[in-house]
Amino acid sequence: MGGAVKHINSPGEFTSLLDSTQYVVADFYADWCGPCKAIAPKYEELAEKLSIPNYISFVKINVDKVQALARDHGIAAMPSFIFFKDGKRVKVNGTLKIEGADWIRLKEASEKMGRLAEEKAEAAGELKK
Repeated sequence: MGGAVKHINSPGEFTSLLDSTQYVVADFYADWCGPCKAIAPKYEELAEKLSIPNYISFVKINVDKVQALARDHGIAAMPSFIFFKDGKRVKVNGTLKIEGADWIRLKEASEKMGRLAEEKAEAAGELKK
């Protein structure tokens, strides 16, 4: 496993990723946002630990540079974390969106998606334990 956070620069790039990756964790952030900067290293750690190509990806979307995506997903606070499965927003642990740098909720939701992605990859024979 392992990977890195992918920075999304356009709505088309995001759509392409959603089409090619079963699970996506999206971090909507701003460069000027203190809490965004504070949680960024932990988000990167989750990406390194849980990413599996084509199964689970972690992305960052700068709300000032890709305003259309922020608007489309109703982003009003940064950071906001949204979860996708098969291209659609999904609830994880009962919530569609985590607003703020809530490390515990982010970690729990990401690890849950990571387990699901790992099971899918193992079932497809693309991941060895």
